[in-house]
Amino acid sequence: METGTGTPMPAPGADAGEPVWTGLPRGLLKMRRLLLVVWLVPVAVALGVLLGLFAGPAWAAFAVLPLALAAWGWLLLERNWRSWRYAERVDDLLISRGVLWREETVVPYGRMQLVEVTSGPVERYFGLAGVQLHTAAAATDARIPGLDPQEAERLRDRLTELGEARSAGL
Repeated sequence: METGTGTPMPAPGADAGEPVWTGLPRGLLKMRRLLLVVWLVPVAVALGVLLGLFAGPAWAAFAVLPLALAAWGWLLLERNWRSWRYAERVDDLLISRGVLWREETVVPYGRMQLVEVTSGPVERYFGLAGVQLHTAAAATDARIPGLDPQEAERLRDRLTELGEARSAGL
């Protein structure tokens, strides 16, 4: 819900301790959709040509299957992108993701050992970076993909600062 000024308003019945969730930038969705098209369209063309040459024109119709898969993936990628979000709380970081199987990871600041920003060549082309969180328990390592590089660096610096402050008492 939003107020008339576009400011987020807490949901009815929500207490003041509710986390403020931040979604991922739309650039991540654009990147993933482009990769889907770049991989599946050539497969469809190659399949159509090969089936047409070796099995006959009727079999070339099966080249529609990768295109149908691309169309289905196009829709699923948006649902997946919308499911990713994170929230910075006083003592920990929450990361939520998943459409059918929701997964929420809670990473206490005092347990963080390493926070790194990563960005591969495709991510850099789209102006994106990811934040990888490493903790003492390998099973609780978490990541936030597809952030703006400035937000990724801000988050890394903030999490590192909070992690050092929280672990000083251990």
